[in-house]
Amino acid sequence: QVQLVESGGGLVQAGGSLRLSCAASGLTFSSYYMAWFRQAPGKEREFVSAISGSGIMSYYVDSLKGRFTISRDNAKNTVYLQMNSLKPEDTAVYYCAANRFPVGSRPGQWKYDYWGQGTQVTVSS
Repeated sequence: QVQLVESGGGLVQAGGSLRLSCAASGLTFSSYYMAWFRQAPGKEREFVSAISGSGIMSYYVDSLKGRFTISRDNAKNTVYLQMNSLKPEDTAVYYCAANRFPVGSRPGQWKYDYWGQGTQVTVSS
């Protein structure tokens, strides 16, 4: 049974930082692209970032480049999202997702095989 478990969310002041983690089990972790999405209240889920199985390639939504960094530790079956200079508009539930065979060049449009339950990030002004 595949499980993706996010952690690291919480309440932070604007300008602060958080590091999210997503621990995976039940799959050959290094074979999967991993991604982060987020969904703010009343808004559609949006792509944040993705990383290849080896960790060599990473992708970001343009608006978050420079503030967010994705990484992974295949020995720990964990993917991370380092979020710096947080803004109130970053408030959302953050989800990790796994994709074994991505199709197309847009990670935000890939069909992901597995999803985590999400972790809440709240940024106060």
